[in-house]
Amino acid sequence: MSFANPAISDVVATTIQSRTGIVADNVTKNNAILMRLREQGNVRPFSGGNVIMQELSFQQNGNAGWYSGYQALPIGAQDVISAAQFDIKQAAVAVTMSGLEMLQNSSKESIIDLMEARVKVAESTMANLVSAGIYSDGTADGGKQITGLLVAVAKVPTSGTYGGIDRAAYTFWQNQTAIAASATAANIQERMNGLYAKCVRGSDHPDLIMMDNGYWAIFMQSLQTIQRFTESKMARLGFPSVQYMNADVVLDGGIGGFAPTNAAYFLNTKYIHFRPHRDRNFVALDPSKRYSVNQDAVVQLLAWAGNLTMSGSQFQGVMANA
Repeated sequence: MSFANPAISDVVATTIQSRTGIVADNVTKNNAILMRLREQGNVRPFSGGNVIMQELSFQQNGNAGWYSGYQALPIGAQDVISAAQFDIKQAAVAVTMSGLEMLQNSSKESIIDLMEARVKVAESTMANLVSAGIYSDGTADGGKQITGLLVAVAKVPTSGTYGGIDRAAYTFWQNQTAIAASATAANIQERMNGLYAKCVRGSDHPDLIMMDNGYWAIFMQSLQTIQRFTESKMARLGFPSVQYMNADVVLDGGIGGFAPTNAAYFLNTKYIHFRPHRDRNFVALDPSKRYSVNQDAVVQLLAWAGNLTMSGSQFQGVMANA
């Protein structure tokens, strides 16, 4: 196999390796949910194992109660902590350069310019891939996709298995829903009030509401009659946002938006986690240079492994048209 310039291939590899931290940062900035999870400290790398374990509390401690004087207190062992299990999903994007392109851009500076342009495209491609996966049901590509909100915050939460837990058997693992006829500016706030109340327990409440184009337009129409807008951090970060109760309402539609049509997700991001593997968080794969067997070309793979996990389904809600 011929190769145009082996020395230049080192530039290819090092250019990508030097940008891997930028890739991970750009992916979270590309998605309002991931941005909020990063702010919450819920982008939590894991170190190994055949599945991702997400610890959760499924019932109260039965030893709690009132007592008087010398009354004996209950001290029995309490089984209150369990864990959901999530498969490790993998994603990659290849950045390639042919020997001819290396000859045509033979100086180190030209190669770096060309590679950085291609890496930026790879970054945005990976960001969009992950963002689409956040809303998915995890069945795309033969089940290799991230286990996203379509199954984590399901329209029918009383059946099926999520995270290895049977939702029909355990009500604490069922999210809240508001499925009704088409929303209008006249009824959307009433529906939102009802779903929001279902998701609240004490100080736990939705802090992020993601809407598609349709719901966003209807919600905005309902607000514009009273002009009730509130400045929020999400808006300053570049996400179209208004305030509802204590939650940011964010448009994830527009050009290339990934929110499902006619749906709004009421999310308590305290209980949602983005779990990349610590050694596969948008990094260049080893070996750093991969040569084609029968082509004059070099390939570098940028890869990620992990999943989106949940530790509190009952605090999440979805509003959608019937």
